[in-house]
Amino acid sequence: MAEITAALVKELRETTGAGMMDCKKALTENDGELEAAIDWLRAKGLSKAAKKADRVAAEGLVGVAVRETATGALGAVVEVNAETDFVGRNEKFQSYVKDVAELALETNGDVTVLENSPMAGGASAKDTLTDLIATIGENMNIRRTNTLSAEPGVVASYVHGVVAEGMGRIGVLVALKSEGDKEKLADIGRKIAMHVAAASPIAKDVDDVDADTVQRERAILSEKARESGKPDNIIEKMVEGGLQKFFKESVLLKQVFVIDGERTVEKVLQDAKGEVGAPVELVGFVRMALGEGVEKKQEDFAAEVAAAAGKS
Repeated sequence: MAEITAALVKELRETTGAGMMDCKKALTENDGELEAAIDWLRAKGLSKAAKKADRVAAEGLVGVAVRETATGALGAVVEVNAETDFVGRNEKFQSYVKDVAELALETNGDVTVLENSPMAGGASAKDTLTDLIATIGENMNIRRTNTLSAEPGVVASYVHGVVAEGMGRIGVLVALKSEGDKEKLADIGRKIAMHVAAASPIAKDVDDVDADTVQRERAILSEKARESGKPDNIIEKMVEGGLQKFFKESVLLKQVFVIDGERTVEKVLQDAKGEVGAPVELVGFVRMALGEGVEKKQEDFAAEVAAAAGKS
């Protein structure tokens, strides 16, 4: 039996919003496995939220860059991590993130290619960052990058928690394909990007949802439905109804548009045809939140102070 530590219970509480005793029981029932405990709480209806991505820990900045091409538009987003939030306010670090985001436009979402690409001074992005580490005194790394394009059309961007122009805590790209009015199309794209930042969809459409995610959600819904004591045919309908609700909450085109609170994003795009003068297709989106999915090191400050004072 795995040891159920207070730190593990605390992490589960912060992740799910469930009570302390419920979290302890969930971990005990699942031999200390955090993901299994999250599913157990959700199946029991005790979890208020179970999004692993909410456990944001790393610091630094997310930067975005967009440019028009001969046939459409191209956008890039990059996350550069540092140890503390103070670095995000450092002008040299901000300048580096801005330049790397521009450089990422040419790297097709490949971090290794980005790291080895030359910057303005001739040194690679990785070597330039090494010099910056020596100057600022904190460990840093280019964690990830992604790109989107639309031909013809626009790539709109939105940054939430802005620290400097084009960089902040959340960066979003939305690619819209259309031959319509670019200015109006860009405005619609930016509003959808704002929606993505707020609603955090997991996929563009139902067909794009990862099969393992659907299977996991179905299993949770099935277990929860069985506890109702209803017959199998009713349970099946409950599960399917639950899945449809999950898709409406999690899939971009099915979500209610946060800007007006009435139409789905799919309907917004349909209505956009009349506004821009041509059909509008959502090519894709990218949402990158700073430190998403990175576990934060737990510091024992009392022990640290004692060690500094020369105590055991």
